[in-house]
Amino acid sequence: MSKVKCSIPEFTCVSSAKLVKLLEQREANHVEFCRIKSVLDEILHMYKQPELNEILRSLMDPTWVATGLKIDFEKLVEECEWASGRIGEMIIVDDDSDQKLSSYDNIPNEFFEDMESSWKGRVKRIHIEEEFLAVEQAAGALSLAVHEDFLPIISRIRAMTAPLGGPKGEILYAREHEAVWFKGKRFAPSVWAGTPGEEQIKQLRPALDSKGRKVGEEWFSTVKVEDALMRYHEAVKARALELLRGLSTELQTKINILVFASMLLVIAKALFSHVSEGRRRKWVFPTLAGLSPYWFDEAEGSAVHNTVDMQSLFLLTGPNGGGKSSFLRSICAVSLLGICGFMVPAKSALIPPFDSIMLHMKSYDSPADGKSSFQVEMSEIRSIITQVSSRSLVLVDEICRGTETAKGTCIAGSIVETLDKIGCLGIVSTHLHGIFDLPLTVQNVAHKAMGTEYVDGHTKPTWKLIDGICKESLAFETAKKEGISEVIIQRAEDLYMSVYGKEAFSGRIRTVESTSVCGSDKTLLLSRTRAGSVCQETESNTAKTLQEIENAITMICQKKMVELYKLEKMSEPAAVHCFAIAAREQPPPSTIGASCVYVMLRPDKRLYVGQSDDLEGRVRAHRSKEGMQSAAFLYFVVPGKSMACQLETLLINQLPYQGYLLANLADGKHRNFGTS
Repeated sequence: MSKVKCSIPEFTCVSSAKLVKLLEQREANHVEFCRIKSVLDEILHMYKQPELNEILRSLMDPTWVATGLKIDFEKLVEECEWASGRIGEMIIVDDDSDQKLSSYDNIPNEFFEDMESSWKGRVKRIHIEEEFLAVEQAAGALSLAVHEDFLPIISRIRAMTAPLGGPKGEILYAREHEAVWFKGKRFAPSVWAGTPGEEQIKQLRPALDSKGRKVGEEWFSTVKVEDALMRYHEAVKARALELLRGLSTELQTKINILVFASMLLVIAKALFSHVSEGRRRKWVFPTLAGLSPYWFDEAEGSAVHNTVDMQSLFLLTGPNGGGKSSFLRSICAVSLLGICGFMVPAKSALIPPFDSIMLHMKSYDSPADGKSSFQVEMSEIRSIITQVSSRSLVLVDEICRGTETAKGTCIAGSIVETLDKIGCLGIVSTHLHGIFDLPLTVQNVAHKAMGTEYVDGHTKPTWKLIDGICKESLAFETAKKEGISEVIIQRAEDLYMSVYGKEAFSGRIRTVESTSVCGSDKTLLLSRTRAGSVCQETESNTAKTLQEIENAITMICQKKMVELYKLEKMSEPAAVHCFAIAAREQPPPSTIGASCVYVMLRPDKRLYVGQSDDLEGRVRAHRSKEGMQSAAFLYFVVPGKSMACQLETLLINQLPYQGYLLANLADGKHRNFGTS
């Protein structure tokens, strides 16, 4: 996935449970069918792209495990083609509809929007031609009835306007009752004289709701208008809903295929997202070596690297805040990601095929179980010891911290002996420095420490892993840093010196052997001698246009790239290779951090030329603008932002001479180079 050059799908994610429910209950609407079609089309997109085809095949077994459905690869493709085609025959996709809502000057547009927008533009007209004609005729009849019964009254009112207290009336849409009625007051003449509009006023009757109740004192209708409304509502209840339900019934027979396809895309999206974020953070794939905490962003340079060559069990010491817990979490994350085949937060890594990874961090009490924090810790340690093997990785943070020092130290020593005898790899961190005075029977336990340094008379952590033992806890410094008063700290120091004065200077690191692990070549190496290592027409037109644009780009840029390469004294460049990003597709992870020149084909057929080191973000920004959701792109990668800027300007200035209209033509006049 990290090396893919072609565009990748957007990976439409549809809940399998929701999918089954909607189809079984025949409740899927137009939007849901469009999403289902997107899922199917994205599977087919991966199948047709040679780079993605191999990935699609590789994801078949993981999807089998996730769904419990065993489906043949060719069967998946065949059924996806059928289901996508069937939905495409019935449903209008991508708002590409010529089904206009009814519209008449004498009826509020909101009425037709509410009545018709729920089904027009959803199902292709060829399937409901008779219903369309019936609705058009009923809408025309309603407009005629309103014109004959209401407009003469409106004209009369307008001709009799008075500054105050005059007649009022208008034709309005009563949304709650789905009706078009006349609303007015003081419009009845005091003397009937046969003037225009009087006959229509006599025909008015109070408007009634669906239960036959009078709506209000100002709402009126006529028999003719009510009959026209009834015929219109009957016509609107067309076969569109029946057709959607019928399509749900057809797709129920392919429910296993749909569930399998939707789950495959969920897995693919998660993996591509992992690769994209890993490349952005400059993680690597392990051959399964510096190690950095996974929550730091390597690209920002905020991590402190460490090199680990683990041949046995480590007994780790270090000060508070020195990085012991972070170090254990990092080792755990790298090992777990590595054996799963993911990218890892390291510059390189060699990781054995562990049969289990066991991590124990600080324990807390469990009142519900009636256990103290030490009881909880011992329960977890018991689980580790009973399941650990020589092929396991065991990570225990601050062992036996919840009980009195002497006996806790002895228990910790015995646990270390047991793990050493089993022969597992791992790290046990501790502040129980008395463990080094115990007569332990161990063969392969290495003493490691998180280093410290003296700066301006103060001891500070370096967060570097070194050989040796560190008895400096930095407890007083940590307490002071967290706001404990100076009086308490001073008294604690006095008490410490009175009891442990003779050992006050032995807390510095005893280096067992010199080390240079903090050099520039930082590597994580976990090794073991025994274990080894580990819409077709529109799309066709767009594709043809993109091919023509690609030819123009190649012709314009190829010569310029040769000149730039010679200027930089670089080897002869390869040909310009453009890659397309169609609608509902996105750039591959390989573009992250790479300098790219891109050309956007807007829906209005104008081109936009740009360059970016974050192509995915730039594409997303362009498509977030109104009307640009279906914009297609071409891009090619160049070595460095300077070259990208020059080629961008060159294209802006040269593409118009090839007959293309540019949306950002003015950008070419604001550059200091590349204008020739």
